[in-house]
Amino acid sequence: MARHSESFKLEVVQAYLAGSLGHKALAKQYGVARTCLRGWVARYLEHGKDGLSKKSSPYFSAKFKLAVLRRAKREELSDTRAAVVFNLRGGSNIVAKWRRQYDEGGPQALHPKPRGRPPKTMPKPKSAPPPIPSADDTRSMDALRKENEALRAEVAYLKKLKALVRADRQAAPKGRKPSSS
Repeated sequence: MARHSESFKLEVVQAYLAGSLGHKALAKQYGVARTCLRGWVARYLEHGKDGLSKKSSPYFSAKFKLAVLRRAKREELSDTRAAVVFNLRGGSNIVAKWRRQYDEGGPQALHPKPRGRPPKTMPKPKSAPPPIPSADDTRSMDALRKENEALRAEVAYLKKLKALVRADRQAAPKGRKPSSS
């Protein structure tokens, strides 16, 4: 998309307003599109020299977009004329886009969408599912206490047996073992 300086636009618009040539001939002479020339002339007539100045991509709130659409409907303005009245650089395209959004989704659709890549969120660790109770887990507390006492007694018995075997080995004579032949 060709960008033209403000002085160039002003020169073309003044040549048009002087009345020597029409849109088509001037556009051909200066090497610009007729639609650009028409837009420059309309914005110059509506806003003066400020209508030709370059603007960065402005942020339009949903409230502003709705106001443009309501005024265009109330005054029966075309999309092009609404863009000129509000000095919108997107021309009729931007107003038509807002109208489509409004028709499809209502006023909520006019809210600006977040720009850029969404922030990366770390996945939350999944909690382990609760264990499924087995048949053994459904026993009563008294039965579990009895089983616990029996297991303690068994462990105590094995410890005592191990201690006796160790003591027996230490008490045996340290001499040579008898040969089996």
